[in-house]
Amino acid sequence: MTARETGVASDRPKAGMAFECADRPPTADLRRTLSLRWSLAGAVVLLLSLAAAPGIEGALGGALGLSMLGVASADARRYVVPDALSGGAFALGVIHAAAANPDSGLEAPLMALARAAFAAGLFLLVRIAYRRFRRRDGLGLGDVKLAGAAGAWLSLPMLPIAIEIAALAALAAYVVRQRKRSRLLRAAGRVPFGAFFAPAIWLGWVMDTIQQTL
Repeated sequence: MTARETGVASDRPKAGMAFECADRPPTADLRRTLSLRWSLAGAVVLLLSLAAAPGIEGALGGALGLSMLGVASADARRYVVPDALSGGAFALGVIHAAAANPDSGLEAPLMALARAAFAAGLFLLVRIAYRRFRRRDGLGLGDVKLAGAAGAWLSLPMLPIAIEIAALAALAAYVVRQRKRSRLLRAAGRVPFGAFFAPAIWLGWVMDTIQQTL
Protein backbone atom coordinates (compact mmCIF):
# COMPACT_ATOMS: atom_id res chain seq x y z
CA MET A 1 0.00 0.00 0.00
CA THR A 2 1.21 3.46 -0.73
CA ALA A 3 1.32 6.84 0.90
CA ARG A 4 -0.83 9.21 -1.06
CA GLU A 5 -3.56 11.75 -0.47
CA THR A 6 -6.63 12.59 -2.47
CA GLY A 7 -6.84 15.61 -4.70
CA VAL A 8 -5.53 16.66 -8.08
CA ALA A 9 -2.47 14.70 -9.06
CA SER A 10 0.65 16.52 -10.16
CA ASP A 11 1.53 16.49 -13.84
CA ARG A 12 5.12 15.67 -12.92
CA PRO A 13 5.81 11.94 -13.40
CA LYS A 14 6.56 9.98 -10.25
CA ALA A 15 8.54 6.82 -9.72
CA GLY A 16 6.20 3.88 -9.74
CA MET A 17 3.40 5.67 -11.60
CA ALA A 18 1.15 3.97 -14.15
CA PHE A 19 0.82 0.68 -12.26
CA GLU A 20 -1.48 -0.66 -14.94
CA CYS A 21 0.92 0.28 -17.77
CA ALA A 22 4.15 -0.94 -16.16
CA ASP A 23 7.09 1.25 -17.26
CA ARG A 24 5.85 1.90 -20.78
CA PRO A 25 5.00 5.48 -21.77
CA PRO A 26 1.26 5.99 -22.40
CA THR A 27 1.28 5.94 -26.20
CA ALA A 28 -1.83 6.75 -28.21
CA ASP A 29 -2.38 3.07 -29.02
CA LEU A 30 -2.02 2.11 -25.37
CA ARG A 31 -4.46 4.81 -24.30
CA ARG A 32 -7.01 3.60 -26.85
CA THR A 33 -6.56 0.01 -25.70
CA LEU A 34 -7.03 0.94 -22.05
CA SER A 35 -10.04 3.11 -22.90
CA LEU A 36 -11.65 0.19 -24.72
CA ARG A 37 -10.97 -2.15 -21.81
CA TRP A 38 -12.51 0.23 -19.28
CA SER A 39 -15.53 0.79 -21.54
CA LEU A 40 -16.12 -2.95 -21.86
CA ALA A 41 -15.69 -3.35 -18.11
CA GLY A 42 -18.28 -0.62 -17.56
CA ALA A 43 -20.79 -2.35 -19.83
CA VAL A 44 -20.26 -5.66 -18.01
CA VAL A 45 -20.68 -3.96 -14.64
CA LEU A 46 -23.98 -2.38 -15.68
CA LEU A 47 -25.36 -5.64 -17.07
CA LEU A 48 -24.35 -7.68 -14.02
CA SER A 49 -25.73 -5.06 -11.65
CA LEU A 50 -29.13 -5.08 -13.33
CA ALA A 51 -29.08 -8.88 -13.45
CA ALA A 52 -28.36 -9.05 -9.72
CA ALA A 53 -31.03 -6.50 -8.79
CA PRO A 54 -33.46 -5.38 -11.49
CA GLY A 55 -34.96 -1.93 -11.05
CA ILE A 56 -33.74 1.03 -9.04
CA GLU A 57 -31.47 -1.07 -6.82
CA GLY A 58 -29.69 -2.48 -9.85
CA ALA A 59 -29.37 0.97 -11.40
CA LEU A 60 -27.81 2.29 -8.20
CA GLY A 61 -25.53 -0.74 -8.07
CA GLY A 62 -24.50 -0.06 -11.65
CA ALA A 63 -23.70 3.53 -10.73
CA LEU A 64 -21.59 2.20 -7.86
CA GLY A 65 -19.76 -0.12 -10.25
CA LEU A 66 -18.98 2.69 -12.68
CA SER A 67 -17.76 4.89 -9.84
CA MET A 68 -15.52 2.12 -8.58
CA LEU A 69 -14.11 1.57 -12.06
CA GLY A 70 -13.29 5.28 -12.14
CA VAL A 71 -11.54 4.99 -8.78
CA ALA A 72 -9.60 1.94 -9.95
CA SER A 73 -8.49 3.67 -13.14
CA ALA A 74 -7.40 6.87 -11.37
CA ASP A 75 -5.59 5.05 -8.57
CA ALA A 76 -3.82 2.67 -10.95
CA ARG A 77 -2.59 5.54 -13.11
CA ARG A 78 -1.92 8.33 -10.60
CA TYR A 79 -2.08 6.81 -7.10
CA VAL A 80 -5.05 9.08 -6.37
CA VAL A 81 -8.54 8.18 -5.11
CA PRO A 82 -10.75 11.06 -6.33
CA ASP A 83 -12.89 12.56 -3.58
CA ALA A 84 -15.75 13.12 -6.03
CA LEU A 85 -16.01 9.41 -6.84
CA SER A 86 -15.67 8.07 -3.30
CA GLY A 87 -18.01 10.76 -1.97
CA GLY A 88 -20.53 10.07 -4.71
CA ALA A 89 -20.38 6.34 -3.98
CA PHE A 90 -20.99 7.06 -0.30
CA ALA A 91 -24.08 9.15 -1.10
CA LEU A 92 -25.36 6.47 -3.47
CA GLY A 93 -24.91 3.90 -0.71
CA VAL A 94 -27.16 5.82 1.66
CA ILE A 95 -29.76 6.26 -1.09
CA HIS A 96 -29.51 2.56 -1.95
CA ALA A 97 -30.11 1.61 1.68
CA ALA A 98 -33.33 3.64 1.68
CA ALA A 99 -34.45 2.26 -1.70
CA ALA A 100 -33.75 -1.35 -0.72
CA ASN A 101 -35.66 -1.00 2.57
CA PRO A 102 -38.58 1.35 1.86
CA ASP A 103 -40.52 0.23 4.94
CA SER A 104 -37.70 0.88 7.39
CA GLY A 105 -38.03 4.65 7.43
CA LEU A 106 -34.76 6.22 8.53
CA GLU A 107 -33.40 3.03 10.07
CA ALA A 108 -31.72 1.67 6.92
CA PRO A 109 -30.01 4.95 5.91
CA LEU A 110 -28.85 5.49 9.50
CA MET A 111 -27.44 1.97 9.61
CA ALA A 112 -25.60 2.67 6.36
CA LEU A 113 -24.14 5.83 7.91
CA ALA A 114 -23.09 3.87 10.99
CA ARG A 115 -21.36 1.20 8.91
CA ALA A 116 -19.62 3.90 6.88
CA ALA A 117 -18.35 5.58 10.03
CA PHE A 118 -17.14 2.23 11.38
CA ALA A 119 -15.29 1.29 8.18
CA ALA A 120 -13.70 4.72 7.73
CA GLY A 121 -12.75 4.82 11.40
CA LEU A 122 -11.14 1.40 11.17
CA PHE A 123 -9.03 2.41 8.17
CA LEU A 124 -8.10 5.68 9.86
CA LEU A 125 -6.85 3.79 12.92
CA VAL A 126 -4.77 1.52 10.67
CA ARG A 127 -3.34 4.58 8.93
CA ILE A 128 -2.42 6.24 12.24
CA ALA A 129 -0.93 3.06 13.71
CA TYR A 130 1.12 2.34 10.58
CA ARG A 131 2.52 5.86 10.51
CA ARG A 132 3.35 5.69 14.22
CA PHE A 133 5.26 2.41 14.03
CA ARG A 134 6.74 2.61 10.51
CA ARG A 135 7.33 6.39 10.38
CA ARG A 136 5.66 6.64 6.99
CA ASP A 137 2.19 6.44 5.50
CA GLY A 138 0.74 3.08 4.56
CA LEU A 139 -2.81 4.09 3.70
CA GLY A 140 -3.78 7.33 2.02
CA LEU A 141 -6.74 9.40 3.17
CA GLY A 142 -8.35 8.43 -0.12
CA ASP A 143 -8.40 4.82 1.05
CA VAL A 144 -10.03 5.92 4.31
CA LYS A 145 -12.79 7.75 2.44
CA LEU A 146 -13.22 4.81 0.09
CA ALA A 147 -13.70 2.57 3.13
CA GLY A 148 -16.51 4.88 4.22
CA ALA A 149 -18.20 4.34 0.87
CA ALA A 150 -17.74 0.58 1.29
CA GLY A 151 -19.42 0.70 4.68
CA ALA A 152 -22.43 2.51 3.23
CA TRP A 153 -22.94 -0.25 0.66
CA LEU A 154 -21.87 -3.50 2.29
CA SER A 155 -23.24 -5.50 5.17
CA LEU A 156 -20.94 -5.94 8.16
CA PRO A 157 -20.21 -9.60 7.31
CA MET A 158 -19.36 -8.67 3.70
CA LEU A 159 -17.08 -5.74 4.56
CA PRO A 160 -14.08 -7.82 5.74
CA ILE A 161 -14.55 -10.16 2.78
CA ALA A 162 -14.23 -7.25 0.35
CA ILE A 163 -11.15 -5.99 2.19
CA GLU A 164 -9.58 -9.46 2.06
CA ILE A 165 -10.32 -9.84 -1.66
CA ALA A 166 -8.70 -6.47 -2.32
CA ALA A 167 -5.65 -7.20 -0.17
CA LEU A 168 -5.01 -10.60 -1.76
CA ALA A 169 -5.51 -9.22 -5.27
CA ALA A 170 -3.16 -6.30 -4.58
CA LEU A 171 -0.51 -8.62 -3.14
CA ALA A 172 -0.78 -11.02 -6.07
CA ALA A 173 -0.53 -8.18 -8.60
CA TYR A 174 2.53 -6.76 -6.85
CA VAL A 175 4.29 -10.13 -6.73
CA VAL A 176 3.58 -10.83 -10.41
CA ARG A 177 4.71 -7.33 -11.37
CA GLN A 178 7.99 -7.60 -9.49
CA ARG A 179 8.71 -11.10 -10.77
CA LYS A 180 8.00 -10.01 -14.31
CA ARG A 181 10.57 -7.25 -13.94
CA SER A 182 13.02 -9.53 -12.11
CA ARG A 183 12.92 -7.26 -9.08
CA LEU A 184 13.05 -8.14 -5.41
CA LEU A 185 9.93 -7.99 -3.27
CA ARG A 186 10.12 -5.04 -0.89
CA ALA A 187 8.00 -4.34 2.18
CA ALA A 188 7.96 -0.68 1.15
CA GLY A 189 6.79 -1.40 -2.39
CA ARG A 190 4.12 0.91 -3.75
CA VAL A 191 0.73 -0.60 -4.55
CA PRO A 192 -2.41 1.41 -5.43
CA PHE A 193 -4.69 -0.34 -2.93
CA GLY A 194 -7.75 1.61 -4.03
CA ALA A 195 -7.42 0.15 -7.52
CA PHE A 196 -8.19 -3.25 -5.99
CA PHE A 197 -10.46 -2.21 -3.13
CA ALA A 198 -12.86 -0.28 -5.38
CA PRO A 199 -13.83 -3.25 -7.60
CA ALA A 200 -14.00 -5.45 -4.49
CA ILE A 201 -16.62 -3.08 -3.03
CA TRP A 202 -18.85 -3.50 -6.07
CA LEU A 203 -18.26 -7.26 -6.08
CA GLY A 204 -19.17 -7.35 -2.39
CA TRP A 205 -22.44 -5.58 -3.15
CA VAL A 206 -23.23 -8.13 -5.87
CA MET A 207 -22.56 -11.00 -3.47
CA ASP A 208 -24.63 -9.32 -0.75
CA THR A 209 -27.51 -8.85 -3.19
CA ILE A 210 -27.43 -12.41 -4.50
CA GLN A 211 -27.23 -13.80 -0.98
CA GLN A 212 -30.37 -11.91 0.02
CA THR A 213 -32.33 -13.50 -2.82
CA LEU A 214 -31.37 -17.08 -1.93
